[in-house]
Amino acid sequence: MREQRSIVQNIDWPLLVIYIALVTMGWLNIYAAVYDPENISLFDLDMQYGKQAMFIGICALVGTVILFTDGKLFPTFSFWIYAFMMVLLVATIFLGKEVKGSHSWLNIGGGFSLQPAELAKFSTCLALARYLGEINIKMDKLQTRLISAALILLPVIIILMQNETGLAIVYFSFVFVLYREGLPGGFLLLGFAVALLFILSLLVEKTILFAIIGAAAILVFMFFGKRRFSRLLRVAAVAGMAVAFTFSVNYIFTKVLKPHQSIRINALLGKIDESNRKIAEKGILYNVNQSKIAIGSGGLVGKGWTKGTQTKYDFVPEQDTDFIFCTVGEEWGFIGSSAVLLLFMTLILRIIYIAERQKAPFTRIYAYGVASILMFHLMVNVGMTLGLMPVIGIPLPFFSYGGSSLLGFTILLFILIRLDSYRMQIL
Repeated sequence: MREQRSIVQNIDWPLLVIYIALVTMGWLNIYAAVYDPENISLFDLDMQYGKQAMFIGICALVGTVILFTDGKLFPTFSFWIYAFMMVLLVATIFLGKEVKGSHSWLNIGGGFSLQPAELAKFSTCLALARYLGEINIKMDKLQTRLISAALILLPVIIILMQNETGLAIVYFSFVFVLYREGLPGGFLLLGFAVALLFILSLLVEKTILFAIIGAAAILVFMFFGKRRFSRLLRVAAVAGMAVAFTFSVNYIFTKVLKPHQSIRINALLGKIDESNRKIAEKGILYNVNQSKIAIGSGGLVGKGWTKGTQTKYDFVPEQDTDFIFCTVGEEWGFIGSSAVLLLFMTLILRIIYIAERQKAPFTRIYAYGVASILMFHLMVNVGMTLGLMPVIGIPLPFFSYGGSSLLGFTILLFILIRLDSYRMQIL
């Protein structure tokens, strides 16, 4: 009884209240996205919002169980949970059913399915926190970097085999956790440089691009490094790899990426040719254009809850899942959309605050993993509805319809709440 009182007293209530607010707002927006005047019950299980209400109830039960679970069990069984989820991901490749080209869903009966890729995020977060939180694990060691990369890349590879590219990319957000734990900032700069070079390779003629690489190499050679000869070798090696990478981009774009993925990137960069224009206008461009129209039509204060015409008449595809933010923009307007984004940012900043007050490295690392995942989902999902990011099909946390998504984010967050409530007992 004393332990239960301690848990209740030490729960971070602001974080829990924000979670409840976001889940409630998400449920109401799902209702508005598929609103039917002839069927107004919020709990009709034949409708998405009725099923989402059931998912919310399940998540409330799961969250309560997590809160009253011994906090020491999570670090103790982190690797076992991770191993189990990896086995489940592999099993999904062979036993799962195909949904919209993705083979990442397991049928659990009763007309419901589970997407293990959504749940594998919290297990990867736990395993990474367990490994990096151990004594004598330092990020300046090559072995530490390789093992950390392996823990992150294993689920990425398996999820890519399920043809679920969007969720696989999410796992790269863990690089910010590694950075917080001591990974040199040069690795982040290298990642951004590779992404920039990839984009430039698609937009700029090769001769101009080589001139840019050459100019950058000369500037680096002039202003960085101490020993002239070793500096020259390093700069020449990096410039050579950059040139080689530009030649590989076309192969990656045409042979590695699937046609719909390359069309999405071309659409974002404004490079749709005539052969792909009709396909894009019926698919990716249509989705994004209708999304921007819906958000723009909301104006300053929106049209009102369930009053969105773009939403009501199904102009926006996937408006209750990937493009749920369109409903927010159309019905709540600029002010309502800003309030939602501000609430998300408050959630993420609160998690970072919780991370920095921890005595146990395990909880700190886990908290940064949670913050990284939520931030990545928020940026990409909202960005793709505004045409600022490629459409890769990842949900908006707590808003998008789906039991697997909501359950995954709930488990992710409630484990953090439980670990944080346990902080006073850790010396």
